[in-house]
Amino acid sequence: MKTINKILLVALLLYSSTPLLPIRAQLLYEVYGNSAAAKSYILATNRYVDQSFIDSIPNCFACYEQCERVITEFAIEDYDALNTLRQAALLPDSIRIMDLYTGTDYEAIKEAFEALVGLNLDELGRMKPSYLTALYRDELMRRWLFADEDRSMSTFFQSIHDPQSTSYTPVIGLDNAGETMYIAFDREPMAWQAMELKKVIDYPEREVRQEKTIREMFRNGRLMDIAFQVEGPDNETSISYSDYKVFCQRNAQWAKRLTPYFKSGRTFVTLDAMYLGGDKGLLAQLKAEGFRIRPVNKRLKLK
Repeated sequence: MKTINKILLVALLLYSSTPLLPIRAQLLYEVYGNSAAAKSYILATNRYVDQSFIDSIPNCFACYEQCERVITEFAIEDYDALNTLRQAALLPDSIRIMDLYTGTDYEAIKEAFEALVGLNLDELGRMKPSYLTALYRDELMRRWLFADEDRSMSTFFQSIHDPQSTSYTPVIGLDNAGETMYIAFDREPMAWQAMELKKVIDYPEREVRQEKTIREMFRNGRLMDIAFQVEGPDNETSISYSDYKVFCQRNAQWAKRLTPYFKSGRTFVTLDAMYLGGDKGLLAQLKAEGFRIRPVNKRLKLK
């Protein structure tokens, strides 16, 4: 199976797909109206795109420098919350990862996991399947899409902040630790998590193809297409329609949480593009709250 999967992945990455239409990227949006104190901005990101891509987004740094705060999904500098998150990744004491599979399936998963990630699954037996799935997927993307987590654009505007600096811009998470734990580790029942881990290991080419497609759409600013790619009926990856429904519910909550920030001063929001597009995406939810949204362009006049 490993040899077949490797051949499929190589074929996937060498395959020359139909060129995308030359649509000008729309990844940075200004938010105004609805009694907002000033214009705020929303930047779409992709965790598998290098931070150098930000330089190609017109006026991105100019907009950022105008803002009083950065808001993102989860503030990585909240160390207490990060420790809580690590504990949430653990299975209950009464369950081990091997208990969720037949002996044959567990040995197959263990072999594949060790071959790709280089870690012994027996030593990770206390971790939830959702954690192991994320670990395995990230290694797939590192190897086959050459993604570098340390240079991801998704965390760039958090990583450049120095809390000791006099010009420090606070970073605020939209979700608290409990909500982040739910999204990361508990949004699916344990049996479903176990099934998805096996699916990712059995069909890694699906995961790579999906992220490669989304990354191409992202680079072309096609937020609506990204939303459909995730929610579409043909999506058989580990991030699919059931996840999309959870994201839509959270988008509605986020729109309400962002409202007071927009009304109190300039705010720079940076979120994964997967959350922004579509009729239930965050941009649509903000419009429903009464805000006006429009793309930032090269001729933007900052006021």
